[in-house]
Amino acid sequence: MDILNAFVALLNFVIIPATAYGSQLALGALGVTLIYGILRFSNFAHGDTMAFGAMVTILFTWAFQAMGLSISPLPTALLALPIGIAFTAGMMLLTDKWVYRFYRKQKAKPIILVMVSLGVMFVLNGIVRVIIGVDEQQFNDGERFIIKAGDFKKMTGLDEGLAFKTSQGLTIIVTIIAVIALFWFLNRTRTGKSMRAYSDNEDLALLSGINPEKVVRVTWILAAILATTAGVLYGLDKAFKPFTYFQLLLPIFASAIVGGLGNPLGAIAGGYVIAFSEVMLTYAWKKVATYVLPESLAPDGLVQLLSTDYKFAVSFAILVIVLIFKPTGLFKGKSV
Repeated sequence: MDILNAFVALLNFVIIPATAYGSQLALGALGVTLIYGILRFSNFAHGDTMAFGAMVTILFTWAFQAMGLSISPLPTALLALPIGIAFTAGMMLLTDKWVYRFYRKQKAKPIILVMVSLGVMFVLNGIVRVIIGVDEQQFNDGERFIIKAGDFKKMTGLDEGLAFKTSQGLTIIVTIIAVIALFWFLNRTRTGKSMRAYSDNEDLALLSGINPEKVVRVTWILAAILATTAGVLYGLDKAFKPFTYFQLLLPIFASAIVGGLGNPLGAIAGGYVIAFSEVMLTYAWKKVATYVLPESLAPDGLVQLLSTDYKFAVSFAILVIVLIFKPTGLFKGKSV
């Protein structure tokens, strides 16, 4: 019985939260790795692009709620998500037209584009803060839990209750659908194959008649879809706060680099590696240890390796280790 209680506690506080968080990081890292693989620069504005997409979605979610529109038990934000994606895609295409295209024509070095993306990041950060404010915003309605802790205890007779949030289940399902759709698009459609060819060898792709501007446009649209979806799912699961998305840039880039920058499969794997590492190293293992160990060996302390304040330090440490020992990442992406 104690083993089952320990397993439920592990599911409740480690496996389910880390899987949901890893899914959010994987979607964010996919956007970063697409831009790096095709446009050949690290887009430091990606975290604030997620915030922008989530902000637009939240504003339309509130409008729909005011009009009485809902899809209960699911969150109303799912209705507003396509609008958020459309606005974000439009913003990214305009940014490319007004900013990045100039540097592409000049054949600027990647470091120049990185610095330009930092400028875009600060502008987006300011726009989001001015429009929606700096405070935490809640926009999750509908049914909060798929499984409630009290109901689970009554159903199983265990001491430990399992709480599985709707936002967590939604995150995992949407991520699976998005990843399958992306890989189908890249491997089965003509445009997707053109993008892969352009990423592998730009000169050869141009000689084959591939339109580079079309490839660029589609890349930004895909990045907008992934960024907005990741931003909204993260906001539903935790809460929306503009500064949080700026902080997410580190674990997202760590996920992309650990998996292999420019490699979509690596971005997904890297997201889960970073998420599980952060959650496992900052979780207080006392409850699980108390169930598993004999009473005489039960720990008095929290059995927590790191405080949750150091969560982002975990992704930074993993990033540094990977850059030193395996710069191409787990799936042999492009070296940084």
